[in-house]
Amino acid sequence: MQKKISLRLLPAEAADQRTLTDLIAATAAVPSEQVNGYYITKQSIDARGKQAWVNVTVEAFINEPFCDRPRQPVSFAAVSKTAPRVVIIGAGPAGLFAALRLIECGIKPIVLERGKEVRARRRDLARLNKEGLVNEDSNYCFGEGGAGTYSDGKLYTRSNKRGDIDRILQLFVQFGADENILYRSHPHIGTNKLPGIITAMREQIIQCGGEIVFEQRVSELIIEDDRLKAVRTNRGDQFEGAAFVLATGHSARDIFYLLHQHSILIEAKPFALGVRVEHLQASIDQTQYHCEKRSEWLPPAAYSWVQQVQDKGVFSFCMCPGGIIAPAATAPGEVVVNGWSPSKRNNPYANSGIVVAVDQKDLYKADPKDPLSLLRFQQQVEQKAFSAGGGALVAPALRLTDFCEKRLSATLPDCSYLPGLRAAPLQEVLPDFVYTRLQTAFREQGKKMKGYYTNEAIVVATESRTSSPVRIPRDPATLWHPQVKELFPCGEGAGYAGGIVSAAMDGERVANAIAAVISARMLK
Repeated sequence: MQKKISLRLLPAEAADQRTLTDLIAATAAVPSEQVNGYYITKQSIDARGKQAWVNVTVEAFINEPFCDRPRQPVSFAAVSKTAPRVVIIGAGPAGLFAALRLIECGIKPIVLERGKEVRARRRDLARLNKEGLVNEDSNYCFGEGGAGTYSDGKLYTRSNKRGDIDRILQLFVQFGADENILYRSHPHIGTNKLPGIITAMREQIIQCGGEIVFEQRVSELIIEDDRLKAVRTNRGDQFEGAAFVLATGHSARDIFYLLHQHSILIEAKPFALGVRVEHLQASIDQTQYHCEKRSEWLPPAAYSWVQQVQDKGVFSFCMCPGGIIAPAATAPGEVVVNGWSPSKRNNPYANSGIVVAVDQKDLYKADPKDPLSLLRFQQQVEQKAFSAGGGALVAPALRLTDFCEKRLSATLPDCSYLPGLRAAPLQEVLPDFVYTRLQTAFREQGKKMKGYYTNEAIVVATESRTSSPVRIPRDPATLWHPQVKELFPCGEGAGYAGGIVSAAMDGERVANAIAAVISARMLK
């Protein structure tokens, strides 16, 4: 007999296989010897009370042979030499999952990536952290795997209506991710493990006859009769295809300018702007688990919060337990910060973006018809942060209560941000409507989370790449651009995703739309 059983366990119970088997048996009212095995289908932590609990749902095998978790691996066959060719611009999750799905449909993907392959990219990240030198095509945002590869690999999403989340997670497991992402409530891969997974995806694409070309930044669009016929890169190479997927990510400002220069419709899109806050992980553990010291059976604690302050949302973003603050600039002369965690989340700090919603109404004398107004606003704040930091990607920062009191910190605590920090008046970096709302939100959150509002925490500017400040419209039926046929905007950079999983799902959705178009043409 197979039986689904839900248990509420102490952390030590959940971590011990023998104890868990005994509790499954007790719940099923059978001797432990009759439980031949189980696998976890759901797992979450409930830390709302003084005692943290682990909620676990298992599929138990009682008095019958154990069968491991059912797997449905996707079979990727080689595409024929005469298969239609589709050019994918960008090798982030949207681009890679679009490529894999096209292969399933018998279509050859040609992926153009402005940055380097995932291993070579590490050298540029090292220079970014140690020397403050920005390679505009190879950094935390650009390169194989996209922004998520070296900034955490969080897989949690609320976008359950955009596609098949389980399929995306199963594919990650197929390419090397741990199976625990299939059942944990907030799945996470970790920056240390993602490069190997991305490499396996690339090898699969190439093995099936697809192509991935690195260090090829698209610089020109060749449009004839309202159809995109080809793209040309900074190296002078030209690529033609039956369709083009534009999956360049939220930071590819040159692509937005290129579209605007061609008079291709784009729109200003609200985004969020603020700071990254870092506490000691032990402090967050104490607050969230209501304890002096976190149990060895519990993971480093996370938090998430949202407030309405003066009719605007202020919220935490990309919270990284046991994480590191990283420089995410994509051009010289700007400071952008982001956060990431390794798979074990075993660094001594916890950081999170705390950001305020921004739209065109917040811009002084902004032209509502200017689609690049929010992009320019975002860039101006990042440039102010660079000036306040003094150069070499040194970030302007304040202690948390000093930030709220508009007081320059005499000293700064240790921080995980490697390029370094400089105490600076952040009210001169951030727009007033952002700064004042952050002040209020921090104070209010301090009333809800003991130990959160403290001068031992540090505020680092700027957290500004939460999402794209531009949307590239597409036809709801065909998914191609309403002005340019064969151009399929896709993923986070086009405004249709907000993280790794939702971007991957959008990549598959666009690939399916392209396959339908190509199939219809072949039937004519």
